[in-house]
Amino acid sequence: MRVAEYVDFDAVGLAELVAAGEVSAAELEEAAREATRAVDPQINAIVETWPTDRGLGSGRLAGVPFLIKDIGVSMAGRRMELGSRLAAGNVAAADSALMRRFRRAGLVTFGRTSTPEMAYSNTTEPVLHGATRNPWDLARSAGGSSGGAGAAVAAGVVPIAHATDAVGSIRVPAAHNGLFGLKPTRGRVSAGPDFDEVFNGLAVQGSVSRTVRDSAVLLDQIRGPEPGDPYFAQEPSRPYAEEVTRPPGSLRIGVLTHAWGGHRTAAPVADALSRTVRLLESLGHHVAEVEVDLGVDWEEFVLASARQWTANLAASIDELAAAFDRPIDSSTLEAPVLASYHFGKRVSGTEFVTALEVRNRISRSMASYFDAHDLLLTPTVPELPVPLGTHAEGAEALDGLGWIRRLFDLSPFTAAFNVTGMPAMSVPVTADVETGLPIGMQFAAGYGLEGRLFRLAGQLEQASPWAGRIPAVWAGNPISQAPQR
Repeated sequence: MRVAEYVDFDAVGLAELVAAGEVSAAELEEAAREATRAVDPQINAIVETWPTDRGLGSGRLAGVPFLIKDIGVSMAGRRMELGSRLAAGNVAAADSALMRRFRRAGLVTFGRTSTPEMAYSNTTEPVLHGATRNPWDLARSAGGSSGGAGAAVAAGVVPIAHATDAVGSIRVPAAHNGLFGLKPTRGRVSAGPDFDEVFNGLAVQGSVSRTVRDSAVLLDQIRGPEPGDPYFAQEPSRPYAEEVTRPPGSLRIGVLTHAWGGHRTAAPVADALSRTVRLLESLGHHVAEVEVDLGVDWEEFVLASARQWTANLAASIDELAAAFDRPIDSSTLEAPVLASYHFGKRVSGTEFVTALEVRNRISRSMASYFDAHDLLLTPTVPELPVPLGTHAEGAEALDGLGWIRRLFDLSPFTAAFNVTGMPAMSVPVTADVETGLPIGMQFAAGYGLEGRLFRLAGQLEQASPWAGRIPAVWAGNPISQAPQR
């Protein structure tokens, strides 16, 4: 199969070709590798590729090329370095539960994508591997922390890729790269067996994809608890793949134009939000501006989050340093992560417990909103993808709290739904009129209601198709290139 043909199919479509005997898994893998060679030198999204064992599972995605993120999933015998010099050379001894499910789904995992150090940023510019570039504009960020996954999928290397999300790390790259990305409910996908929870349940596992049905089918393949999991999300009444084609009905959708903490949404994004509202109304939904009580003051939210994040980070860094007998200093860690480590070491037990109490107040307050509304609509991020290097400006002068404040200021709409554990998705409904850059819209639902999100996403994909929008760097082009700025 030629790459120009390969990129025309989503993951479900490719799997159907394999099942029908029209193409082999080996042919798809070679097309994916050729696509990698064509575009990755420009976008720097893929850390490493490797030979595959071709032992296919029998799931719905059998034969589909796939990439895993350099954090959050362990593949036996393969490196997982967390984007960090501290963990360089780390090789997983065994598959994690999620990796076993990827295998059973039939995915052909041939490499890993880049992440910022420790997934601790909403842009992907690690010292270890260098910056990942946005396929729509190589001078801009591809988002983070699943920026490598987002750029690889957007550029046509694979139709879907593994991603994780602790503060928006699925949704931000989806928005920046013109993709669909759904953060599942806490407890929907296991993080075991090495972790009972990640960042006290803030982080979840998922994917970014070019079509809604791909994300739905993959979530069907990987959802469900493992023995010992601390969280459990009630099983859906029907497969998510079926929800994508079901009418969503007339939904009550609240709109939050400007984020908590006084963060203002930039004009191009606000304009895209207005166009999205008009589209929703034309589809029969009831849409109205709302105010949503976060339950705490923004600065209290940021402080509690910083304590929770950095205390978890510090414990992980201590473990890695001991395992590899490496120092914890600027030779192994970037300035923001090192500052966050020192901040986390100073967090007391009572401060940590208080942070969890803040999480509870936010969860209770946000849940009350969904008593009167079916969904909440916000921009995924309040501005267009920023130029590379923007996030790091002056970072060496920030302490751990200052770094978290910067991340939350750049992505103020997403973090609340990691705190509450509710599902939320970024949908590439529209694009910036002037630049053509994709703009993602975030929809959030009550706990466990991914099905409602998939129904609406399927409707939006039909009403405002985005499959035909391709970036400047695209594996299907005879010569994939974008202007350097």
